[in-house]
Amino acid sequence: MTSLDLEQLTTTDPATGLRAVGALHRLAERVEAIHVAEARKAGWSWEQIGDALGVTRQSVHTKHGRRGTGV
Repeated sequence: MTSLDLEQLTTTDPATGLRAVGALHRLAERVEAIHVAEARKAGWSWEQIGDALGVTRQSVHTKHGRRGTGV
């Protein structure tokens, strides 16, 4: 894995930068959903998952509870 220099992420074109930010948000959402589902399959409570993510159990359940992640 190569390390990223922060300067490599700098652009003067806002459209390019914002598209990159959007792509990162979408990727983070997919990764989160996968790991929340795995945690639920492993028997984790919504409170444990929320603690691991730094959010409340209510917010993580609201976000992921209806996606078939083990309500």
